[in-house]
Amino acid sequence: MRYKLAVFDLDGTLLDSLKDLWASVNVILKAHNHPERSLEEIRQFVGNGSVKLIERAVPAGTSKEEEKIIHDEYKEYYDKHCNDLTKAYDGILDVLKVLKNNGVKLAILSNKPNFTVEKLNDIYFEGLFEIARGSLPEVAVKPAPDSLLRILEELQISKEDTVYIGDSDVDVNTAKNAGVDEIAVTWGFRDKDFLEANGATTFANKCEELLDLI
Repeated sequence: MRYKLAVFDLDGTLLDSLKDLWASVNVILKAHNHPERSLEEIRQFVGNGSVKLIERAVPAGTSKEEEKIIHDEYKEYYDKHCNDLTKAYDGILDVLKVLKNNGVKLAILSNKPNFTVEKLNDIYFEGLFEIARGSLPEVAVKPAPDSLLRILEELQISKEDTVYIGDSDVDVNTAKNAGVDEIAVTWGFRDKDFLEANGATTFANKCEELLDLI
């Protein structure tokens, strides 16, 4: 293995969570008499955290006050329903176990709320990750490098020994901003052409390909 630390995005990289995100957004939009969003719209809206997701999902002209109410209700609802339809991508658990058995430290870094990341980590990946980290109030969300660099500091791993794996332009830019290598996966919420257009240079098209790249 060429890296000592592999940091993974969660949604679209480890977990196929889009349908739960979609359903949760629409439950709250409907409760506020707003039009529901399509699955493909939600696919394009995710990646920058729940605040930005709701900002994109509500109709134009929605007040900031109502946006905040909808966001708070969404977070509460999604936390209770984040595992209704979600599943780990086929093969990813086996890949993680091989990496861990070969001495690679593993971490999750997501823009999801931290408590939801911890909950999903416990459900799907208990014991595999050194750190499972979501968004925290005091730390800028991805693509700012702050949260990723904090993980490196906590685990005492250098940038040169770290790779960041994700499925979106946000993840590509997070790695670049932090000065670490990146691997873009093509089974998630963005396709290869989009990722390449946004600066991705290394790709995994199947989970098992990560073993040759990490």
